[in-house]
Amino acid sequence: MHGHGGDDGAQTAADPQNFADPERIQGEVADLLDQLHVPSADAQTLEQDQIPHQARVLEQAHDVLVRALATVDKI
Repeated sequence: MHGHGGDDGAQTAADPQNFADPERIQGEVADLLDQLHVPSADAQTLEQDQIPHQARVLEQAHDVLVRALATVDKI
């Protein structure tokens, strides 16, 4: 994603262990979580347009972790 591995798709295809690299996974998930716009403590509710965005970002982070676990199971 953003500065944590360059062309991850090509590297992953060539070396599945690279996809399971904890630092790479942590960096990719951190990049995704940085995209979440959490309201300040005094805001009680999220704007309706923020909820779908946050859901997509969390789903992407989940997918990264699931792929990493699947890769580890194959190694």
